[in-house]
Amino acid sequence: MGGDDYNSTDFGAAAYWDARYSSPSTGGKGRGGFFDWYQAYPALRPILRACVPTASRVLMLGCGNSLLSEDMVKDGYQDIVNIDISSVVIEQMKEKHKDIPQLTYMQLDVRDMSLFGDESFDCIIDKGTLDAMMCGDDAPHGAFKMLAEVARIMRPGGSYMLITYGAPKERLTLLNQVRCHWEVELYIMPATPEYQLKRSNGASHAAIEKVALTVDGQLPHDYVFKDPESHFIYVSYKSETASENNSIVSGQEETMTSE
Repeated sequence: MGGDDYNSTDFGAAAYWDARYSSPSTGGKGRGGFFDWYQAYPALRPILRACVPTASRVLMLGCGNSLLSEDMVKDGYQDIVNIDISSVVIEQMKEKHKDIPQLTYMQLDVRDMSLFGDESFDCIIDKGTLDAMMCGDDAPHGAFKMLAEVARIMRPGGSYMLITYGAPKERLTLLNQVRCHWEVELYIMPATPEYQLKRSNGASHAAIEKVALTVDGQLPHDYVFKDPESHFIYVSYKSETASENNSIVSGQEETMTSE
């Protein structure tokens, strides 16, 4: 998650993030002092626009000082609730976006989102938060609690978009521990600059490849990564019918590119 002088086992603690977001060095990253873990909106736009209608009520988990939500609003999204365990960054982002009514910011621990009622959101976006939870002192229990809350507050037919370094063997195992009937699509996206762009008629496009999972929810045995440091993007749909059995739907391979 970065090379700063912090102990990774603190990633689930508010004190760690409060200290990080209070640091002048952290404020200097990204666009105008703001920073996006993993991927920014231009790269993610094709999959977000394909999977998340602009009228959706969206929850952004562990929003930090990312500009993803702001960029989504500029692109037509109407209702995004942003939560983070750090009160410091929440106050910063409230001030930053005080004139954008489509954005709400709240200090909240993703392991306990009881402030939200059942089936409150159409889409939940997680860009690195589950990965951070897996580096916390209470992992994997904390990660399980978070995913159980995600399943509870998501509306039937809604989606949980997880952007992560975790391969299916690790991340689908976590998802399947939650008593929710998921239908999961997997996309793979290059993470390092030398692999991130592909050339098409002289233009640069960030490529997102949809990959068919095997029957048991794993990558095909002959799948070859274009970038060894790729990000995995799981779009997990909550079934309209409650079930204690988990299901994985395999997609056909295709490539998505930003416009």
